[in-house]
Amino acid sequence: MKLYDLFFEQRIPCNSDEAWDFFSSPGNLSKITPSDMNFVITSRPDGNSKIYPGMIITYEVSPIKGVKMNWVTEITHIKQNEYFIDEQRLGPYGFWQHQHHFEKIEGGIKMIDKLYYALPYGILGRLANSIFAKNELKKMFSYRTKKIEEIFGIYKETGA
Repeated sequence: MKLYDLFFEQRIPCNSDEAWDFFSSPGNLSKITPSDMNFVITSRPDGNSKIYPGMIITYEVSPIKGVKMNWVTEITHIKQNEYFIDEQRLGPYGFWQHQHHFEKIEGGIKMIDKLYYALPYGILGRLANSIFAKNELKKMFSYRTKKIEEIFGIYKETGA
């Protein structure tokens, strides 16, 4: 199984507490996930609780149109206002670890997503990554960036 990594960075004009409050609430994940993925949190308590180490979160998701999958992640590590890590326990990937880092910067915070993943099925998984999975993940994080800009009121200068 080949391990891949993707890194995404975004500046958000808010303080650490505001960022942490939003991103540590599993219920907000659906707000920053493309609607065509039909993302639904199925675990209880509802998605409004705050994360904690050992928290198991279950989802239904359609990463491929018309194909519904169950996905289970565990919150494995947390340092409040600095980072948290979720890891897949059951789902479409052979391996999945998503690190969410928050750094204080002038005017707000810098959020850094570090994603490490692997697809099952050997050479077929590597082929699927090169023609599909990697691009879909990039599109998902691009969508997420735009939604975060909307939620936190980030407006880019148009040069007009």
